[in-house]
Amino acid sequence: MAGIIFCEATELYNLFNQCTKYSRLTEPIYLYLVDVRSKSEYDESHVITAKRARTDVDGNYLLPQDIELECVKYCVVYDGHTKSSDEVGPAIQYAMLLEVVSRQPIRILNGGYEYFSACYPFFRTQMLFYLPQELDAFEPYPIEIIPAKLYMGNFKQATNQQVQKDLKFKAYLNLCKAKEIIITDKNIASILHIPSSEETDLYYHFPMICNFLDEQLKKGTVMVFSTLGISRCCTTVMAYLIHSQKISLKDAWEHVQKCKATIRPHRDFVHQLSKWEERVLKRTITDVSDPYY
Repeated sequence: MAGIIFCEATELYNLFNQCTKYSRLTEPIYLYLVDVRSKSEYDESHVITAKRARTDVDGNYLLPQDIELECVKYCVVYDGHTKSSDEVGPAIQYAMLLEVVSRQPIRILNGGYEYFSACYPFFRTQMLFYLPQELDAFEPYPIEIIPAKLYMGNFKQATNQQVQKDLKFKAYLNLCKAKEIIITDKNIASILHIPSSEETDLYYHFPMICNFLDEQLKKGTVMVFSTLGISRCCTTVMAYLIHSQKISLKDAWEHVQKCKATIRPHRDFVHQLSKWEERVLKRTITDVSDPYY
């Protein structure tokens, strides 16, 4: 048995928003989300793509029949409000049933539906089934790096008015070389545009970037974006985490990669981050000669 772990709301949010060419939600064995609340609660609203747990006539939980659970990468269970400090509740009971057949840890959503839906009300739905083309059409949101504060994404997401409305951005850091965004929303406090490419020495800009993010994050949510959202914005976010949390490049990398699995910073940027680590922490901790970086 692979065990049972708790996952935070931000982790499930980021699982929803992983993508390559298409959203990873289109992959049948990527994410299996189970709602163990009552039928009336589920019918009223539930988290997108969630299936309701099956029970027998006596109310005992049954294993799902619509998926090969041992093949699923992420299986997340939630009830109304179970927290990691609670006694055994419905979500934990159902997770104990699933862990017998799963090869991956069963995740329990910390805070349950009530907390997740309060943080991300735009991920609530009454839909019971999703057609493949509906999942294909799902538009991923920016990745959440610091809960309810710092987000990372691409140009398309930065210019999506629905994303702006849902996540309530107050400022943007634009790292696209030639693409500017025009914001008419009076709630946007500031936009910092640093035209950049893979040849840019971002190290030179790190102090200004960190000062900008420090100031804007005091006021609200901020989105950092580049054209594709896999190299320049990831580099910049790592630099900010090193600065603000005084952590190593290795730790910053692991955090950002956990949030977004497909990060791919240019090799020159990795060396610039190594220089920044030494400057901020007064010593080199991370060996960037390791192919891992």
